[in-house]
Amino acid sequence: MKLHALTKAITLATLLSAASFSAVAADIPLSAVVEADQITTKVVSVDAANHQVVLEGPEGRQVHVQLTEKAKNLDNLKVGDQVDVKVTRSVAAYLDTDIDKGLPGSTETTGDARFAPGSANPGGEAFRQVKVQLKIKHIDVKKHQVTFENPAGQSKTVNVERPEVQAKLKDLKVGQSVYVTYTDILTVTSKH
Repeated sequence: MKLHALTKAITLATLLSAASFSAVAADIPLSAVVEADQITTKVVSVDAANHQVVLEGPEGRQVHVQLTEKAKNLDNLKVGDQVDVKVTRSVAAYLDTDIDKGLPGSTETTGDARFAPGSANPGGEAFRQVKVQLKIKHIDVKKHQVTFENPAGQSKTVNVERPEVQAKLKDLKVGQSVYVTYTDILTVTSKH
């Protein structure tokens, strides 16, 4: 299945967010990862008036889905139709080399779009993006560990597994911020 333009744009923007900050001398990209999962389900029932659909997964488990009034063409969705659901997740992180740039924080953005305007087959895309600022509280280069403080003031120690990120630990300083952008994109297409 080809990726829709929205999926491509958001995935690319998330991946490049870590790299784009390298244009600013004080920001250093740390990592960027994209994963995707896909499942094909079958329509068990459709209640177009109430925007409700029941889907059955490959293991026979049924899932009740409540759609918004933005869902179009539900009258064209029939029992037995196949629905492909794809989730693309990406995580990008970069280091702000300024120290004590304020308290950690987070923001969340969501949105949706019609997958195929004018198409008789229901489908769509939605995304959720969360950006979190974490404050570095402690660095243990020998153990490859970094302790972060999250926006709620809680601390967590993370083991750094990837060698290319381990090599950058020596350049970190307590008080610097790491910005992490999490993006989930849900793409739904149906076929008769």
